[in-house]
Amino acid sequence: MSTGAFDLLAERGFVSQVTHADELRALLASEQVTFYVGFDPTAPSLHAGSLLPLMGMAHMQRAGHRPIAILGGGTALVGDPSGKTEMRKLLRPEDIAANAEGLREQIGRFVDFDDRACGALLIDNATWLTDLKYIDFLRDIGRHFSVNRMLSHESYKIRLQRGLSFLEFNYQLLQAYDFLVLFREHGCRLQMGGDDQWGNIVAGMDLIRRLESADAFGLTFPLLETASGEKMGKTAQGAIWLDAEQTSPYDFYQYFRNTDDRDVPRFLAYFTFLPLGELRQLSSGQGAALNQAKEVLAHEVTRLVHGPQAADSARRAARSAFGGRADGEADIPTSRIAAERLAAGILVVDLLAEVGLAKSKSDARRLVEQGGARLGDARVEGIERRIFPSDLRDGSLLLRAGKKRVHRISTDPERGEDR
Repeated sequence: MSTGAFDLLAERGFVSQVTHADELRALLASEQVTFYVGFDPTAPSLHAGSLLPLMGMAHMQRAGHRPIAILGGGTALVGDPSGKTEMRKLLRPEDIAANAEGLREQIGRFVDFDDRACGALLIDNATWLTDLKYIDFLRDIGRHFSVNRMLSHESYKIRLQRGLSFLEFNYQLLQAYDFLVLFREHGCRLQMGGDDQWGNIVAGMDLIRRLESADAFGLTFPLLETASGEKMGKTAQGAIWLDAEQTSPYDFYQYFRNTDDRDVPRFLAYFTFLPLGELRQLSSGQGAALNQAKEVLAHEVTRLVHGPQAADSARRAARSAFGGRADGEADIPTSRIAAERLAAGILVVDLLAEVGLAKSKSDARRLVEQGGARLGDARVEGIERRIFPSDLRDGSLLLRAGKKRVHRISTDPERGEDR
């Protein structure tokens, strides 16, 4: 058993708030601890913001502790108000079930479900939440909650200004009940989650203390923001998803390759398993050395999420697109345009939106008008600019959005296939 699981998390920046830090540190050093993290399946994929809890779970399991990943099939029916200014869109049960399937595979890339000593569990809280009898639940569980105390929590205080539904108000009770069930059935002593979950975690600990006269613990991860103050994992084009169909491995790689210089040391500690001494040396340089650190970061996190082949391919493509190397041209994201379409001329703004370099045609027009769109190295001068076969060199053309995003356009004159 590792003697430093808590300190490892703290040294790498994973610990924001924690209950009874000294007691938890001693507990993690003396015995195997079962802990859980919840993931509500409100989308078909997790996003880059989920990497912190996933990596936290992985570090804990590597240190000899047992993870439980909760798929919130029950809580997703209610919707967590934490961190939201508006009520979440209510999802149909069948949509939640479909989303949960996508999350299972993604979580399995970070924790081992087959480890004999500390194999992870994957449990859907719909198993117990959807069968609850409302009156019994209010009498057995609801009576232990103070409305005044609940309203003092930041997640509820923020929402009260905009409107908090009674449905959402119940979310804390359900999450607290999850912790109680996992304590009773699996001996779970620790819940981990984002900083916005602090009130819900403490509520679960208090419920265990009241009903089981036992101690439980809570630990939260910092909410991820970049040095510029933006939410980590969000871009002008939308969220950075862990699913390759929603965010390609190349775009995923590029997101981390373009990390702000100020975020490199922190992100290396969060999103890789490299030793801290090596990370400090990597991120201490400037110029070319710092660019190398960004490449290491991007490759490591892409390898964890998409596998080594996808990470190698993305790195080759990036070096080709931005470093002038020819050996990675085949790995650059490519769309094949039918020859007859190209012969007629395609508006650059249409193509920018079509290949995903812009969210919409209006977004593409703004990009062109602001001078951010390029054909190869030449700036697109106006929104009426069209691409013709004569713009291609050796059958292809690099279409660029800003300095960091690129897509190759090619055509097959013999087959004339669309992408």
